[in-house]
Amino acid sequence: MAHVILGLLLITPRTFYDLIKVFEAGVALFYSASPGSIKRALDTLLTRGSIEVASVEAGGRGRKVYRLTDAGRQDFRAWMTGELAGPDLETAALSRLYFLGLLEPAERVPVLRRITARIETGLATLTALDTHLDTVDVPEEHRDLATHQRATLDYGIAAHRFMLDWFRDHIDRHETPNPAGNAGHGSGGQVRARP
Repeated sequence: MAHVILGLLLITPRTFYDLIKVFEAGVALFYSASPGSIKRALDTLLTRGSIEVASVEAGGRGRKVYRLTDAGRQDFRAWMTGELAGPDLETAALSRLYFLGLLEPAERVPVLRRITARIETGLATLTALDTHLDTVDVPEEHRDLATHQRATLDYGIAAHRFMLDWFRDHIDRHETPNPAGNAGHGSGGQVRARP
């Protein structure tokens, strides 16, 4: 959550209300957050010195506009270029993909390679479990339950294979020179981080 907020504030300074709207409009595709969790994350980031109040909007409500500090920029970059952590692989991968355009072009493929490496590790773990389950003798009274539990594992394996193929294809598109000379591949204009 904190790093997603840092990425959003790196794009442009925002109020708490703006952040809620951005989460609802796009970030919710890969990361769901309540207003309360966003507020708690903002308070934590303020305490850590990763963000600061840039200004207070005029008017009755006097909404605070938040922006990144240098420490926040460094924290965000370290997160983007570091190893993926946490149990939710899809959220970790898509969060970085969403903000990949904020990194320099030369830094993007290494991030994508770290994502694919994590997917490969997860796929290997699930595949090993699948192989092991082939050797397990399930009692008759649990076979219906085991069938659906195994189907859940099959879904996880298929999801990992899809993610792996998708990210490998994305890497290929970034490594292949674009003959038209465009920086993006159908992504429209790039968003540049404000200083």
